[in-house]
Amino acid sequence: MFEEQYEKLGMTDRENFTRIVNQLLAHTFLAVDTYDPTEGITRVNRDYLFTERNLNMFRTYFSFAGFSLERDSHYGVIYLTSSYEGNRVRFDKLTTILVYALRLIYEEERAKLTLTKEVIITTGDLVHKLITLGAIKKKPANAQLHASLRMLAHYRILEKLDGAWEAAPTRLLILPTILFIVTNEQISNLNRLLESEDAVPAETGDEQEEGYEEAE
Repeated sequence: MFEEQYEKLGMTDRENFTRIVNQLLAHTFLAVDTYDPTEGITRVNRDYLFTERNLNMFRTYFSFAGFSLERDSHYGVIYLTSSYEGNRVRFDKLTTILVYALRLIYEEERAKLTLTKEVIITTGDLVHKLITLGAIKKKPANAQLHASLRMLAHYRILEKLDGAWEAAPTRLLILPTILFIVTNEQISNLNRLLESEDAVPAETGDEQEEGYEEAE
C-alpha cells in the first residue's frame, strides 16, 4: 500500500515527503500555522497541509519503525508518538517547569481568544509566572534560560518573534503543540513536584535585570 501511494508522487512531492519525515523525527510536531518573521504575520504551514493530504502514507511509513503519527484537526497539530523509551527526550527541571508554565498560560489565554489561536507572551511574563507559582525564586541565569527556551523552540512548542531568548521584552508565540507535549496527569504530577521540592535555584553570576521580578 505504501509503495503504491509513494509511486504516485511526483519528484518534488517525493522530496517533500523525505524532508518532512526527517523534520518530524527531529522536531516531533507540525503545526498548521507558522510565523513569518519577514512579514510579521502567521501563515499556513505548507508542510502541514502536505502531510495532512498524505496522512495515511506517512502513518504507514512511520509504523514500520514503531512510531504513531497523530493528528488533531481542531488545533491543527500533527505529531509523532512512540512507546519506545529510547525515543523520548528527557528535559531538565527548568525546561520541564517552563513547559508547565507555558501550558498554564496557554490555557488561561485560550479562554480569551476569539478568532485566533495565537497566544503571545514575553520572556519576562514567563519568568514572572514561574516566580508566582513558586517554581523559582528569581530569574535563572541567562545561559540556562536561553538553552531551555531554544530547546522548546526546537521541538516546536514555541517560536521567538524578536529579541534575545533571555531578554525580558522578547515576544514568544506559544504554539498549540503545548497541549500535546504534556497531559493533564503530568500537570498534576508537576503540581506535586512543585509542592514537594524546593524551587529551582537560579545560577549565580547574573544580576537581577529590569523587567524581571524576584520573589519575596
